[in-house]
Amino acid sequence: MPESETPRIAVRIEPWGPDDLWLEKKLMGDPAMTTYLGGPESDEKMEARHARFLDLPVSGKGQMFKIVDAATGEAMGGVGYWETDWRGETVYEMGWGVLVPFQGKGVARAGTAQAIAAARAEGKHRYMHAFPLVENAPSNALCRTLGFTLVEEFDGEYPPGNPVRCNDWRFALFEGE
Repeated sequence: MPESETPRIAVRIEPWGPDDLWLEKKLMGDPAMTTYLGGPESDEKMEARHARFLDLPVSGKGQMFKIVDAATGEAMGGVGYWETDWRGETVYEMGWGVLVPFQGKGVARAGTAQAIAAARAEGKHRYMHAFPLVENAPSNALCRTLGFTLVEEFDGEYPPGNPVRCNDWRFALFEGE
């Protein structure tokens, strides 16, 4: 989506809450939603991730948000960031997902831009990275549109034991970088 295009749905982000496990299950339990993530996850894995999402703001190591329709409050997806060690530096890693009925409407772009603004306001880490698979055209396009810089391609594993080829996109959270 061109950067100048406005979303067709006005969105806001809200902190991930205890009642949002259902959204995690829609995002990570659906084959259509996990095409680039190794396929649907077990209930146990989704419940563990949900608990990690709830702990992020408590630990000071990140924040997960649900993306909601600003007019109705309907949940449309999730976006967030968490600390990770990358190339010897602590950075934020970012991830997002938008439910199929809301894809292609600017929801991911608007929600992700708001999450980037939240991370920037913390002033904690210099960089945020996103690591979409090389073949994940929508996520790579989102990174490009939001001003991430493509650093490199690299070999990784996701989930663990599943080799993948990823892009390393980096976003400077401090002005003037």
